[in-house]
Amino acid sequence: MVRVLAVADGVVEKLWTEQVRAYDVALVLGAGDLPFDYLEYLSTELGVPCVFVPGNHDQDLSGYTKVRGMWTRGGMPVSWPGPAGAVNADGRVVDVAGLRIAGLGGCLRYREGANQWTEREQARRGRRVCRRAAARRWWDGRGVDVLLTHAPPFGCGDLDDPPHRGFHCLHDVVRRLRPPLLVHGHVHPEYGPRAREGHLGNTLLVNAAYHRVVEIPVP
Repeated sequence: MVRVLAVADGVVEKLWTEQVRAYDVALVLGAGDLPFDYLEYLSTELGVPCVFVPGNHDQDLSGYTKVRGMWTRGGMPVSWPGPAGAVNADGRVVDVAGLRIAGLGGCLRYREGANQWTEREQARRGRRVCRRAAARRWWDGRGVDVLLTHAPPFGCGDLDDPPHRGFHCLHDVVRRLRPPLLVHGHVHPEYGPRAREGHLGNTLLVNAAYHRVVEIPVP
């Protein structure tokens, strides 16, 4: 088992102190809508890596590329605005702390802003992630252990209002990747009983808002 600290959508005051050192985890998973320096703090104090996807209230991190240790955007050197040392898994498949993690950040578009996608756009991004996961599986035989998203799948812990409606296309992503675990945020627990964990097929759905400790089996 790999124990992870999953966080999303709100700062937990006790975690932004030395009390966080009491958590025996191997990884921090950020499911979006958190201050980047909060993620940096958690990773630094725990001495573990951090993998995250952006939420709809986070800064736009698209277009940044690391080349020979230097961040560029549009071919020009820039400063990375994201959490230092963390891995942005949005639209990617990454191997960290013994886990294979596929990421799809953002939420369903309900207004102008970064990290919001139409159903068609997110479906296209989801197919791209599935292709990348399939290539990894062909190479080493390993599937995806965690699907990390900001918004949940439609009908699985989401709400009826447009800002908090889930993505239909995540059903297809889960069907193709068959991850044991999907971690998401976006829907705060106080919004109602639907904003908790459940299942989509054999995949356990965990709402990380505001923090959860999860044990993940490793093949």
